[in-house]
Amino acid sequence: MTSDTADKRGATAPDQALSPLGRGVLSDAVLERIGGRAAGYDRTNSFFHEDLADLRDAGYLRLAVPTELGGLGLTLPEFVRENARLAYRAPSTALAINMHLYWTGAAAYLWRRGDTSAQWILEEAARGQVFAAGHGEPGNDVALAHSFVDAAPQPDGGYRFTGRKVFTSLSPAWDWLGVHGLDSSDPAHPKIVHAFIGRDAAGVRTVETWDTIGVRATKSDDTFLDGALAKPEHVTRVLPAGPPNDPFIDGIFGWAIPGISIVYYGIAKRAFDLAAAGAQRRTSVALGGKTFAHHPLAQSSIAEAAIKLDAIQALVERVAADWWSGVDHGAQWPAKILAAKVFAADTAREVVDLATKVAGAGSLFRSNELERLYRDVRAGGFHPPSSDASHEIIGKTYLGVLDAPAQQPQAAPFAAAAE
Repeated sequence: MTSDTADKRGATAPDQALSPLGRGVLSDAVLERIGGRAAGYDRTNSFFHEDLADLRDAGYLRLAVPTELGGLGLTLPEFVRENARLAYRAPSTALAINMHLYWTGAAAYLWRRGDTSAQWILEEAARGQVFAAGHGEPGNDVALAHSFVDAAPQPDGGYRFTGRKVFTSLSPAWDWLGVHGLDSSDPAHPKIVHAFIGRDAAGVRTVETWDTIGVRATKSDDTFLDGALAKPEHVTRVLPAGPPNDPFIDGIFGWAIPGISIVYYGIAKRAFDLAAAGAQRRTSVALGGKTFAHHPLAQSSIAEAAIKLDAIQALVERVAADWWSGVDHGAQWPAKILAAKVFAADTAREVVDLATKVAGAGSLFRSNELERLYRDVRAGGFHPPSSDASHEIIGKTYLGVLDAPAQQPQAAPFAAAAE
């Protein structure tokens, strides 16, 4: 596909997408304020209300909304770069707000293809409304292919949802909760229903369960649904149960996974910079009073970490640029996107471990930012699909034994329109 074709489709060419942003959404002053609050939120296990206000004022919630609908219209590669900047200072904030942004990214994906079925999401986001993800369920290890939450069809086309959702990031602040549930009213043809429930709907209850080792400010509490109604206009898709193959799911997949992946790059980059700066200050008696920057082992660890960091950034940005620009990876798209996420999460953990090694025992103290980053980076492998599930999908894809037409994002956001 030529760059001219990509431009006609509304996407940027890969080299342009990877250039430094000329329109950063968050100023250095805003990032400094947000970064200054991160330790306090972590210490008290509190939600980032002040950060959210700053992000809303800066237009960050409208980041993926097309300019025609009142948003900033950033591309996926631009969003990835911007979310890395946020994660560098406040990983929990970046991780949680990604749960809002991937809904808007998925809706924009459809809108740019000429599908207005989710345009209302973009309009609500442009008004400052917050969307959250209600996908996590205890015991459901196949994600959107199944659900333990019951979705009961209503005569007017709406659905009532009953069941439990876990890891509901943004739980204190969301206005709309995107959920999926199982419609088994026709046992021979079960369906997965994707819909949105308003916060004021009857039968929605948040239970504060979030007290974790890391990413504490996400406040990903449990959500209980007791016949909570999604109105017909807020039912986005009703698909056959099993691995989904639909543009709306493609949009979710294409925006959510790179957004999650780059958060862990941001964590690792922050840890690396703190460790390198510390090594240039700490002195060593064994080195005759020179700083640890002169210690061969510190140099080796920093070199190894730097190589890993560059690899994370390159892979995640390359996948985001390919997806946005329409590179045709065909049936390998799920494997490509999941590989970037697994590599980012696993390698970021290695980088943080190297950073604490360089920093020394001081990184054990709660007053040291590295201690928090050490805990935050541990969450990377648990984002669905988990590391184990991702390896299975990736392996089966390349071996040609993937049984079902699982999540296979279309390569370009505008492929259908172009055809």
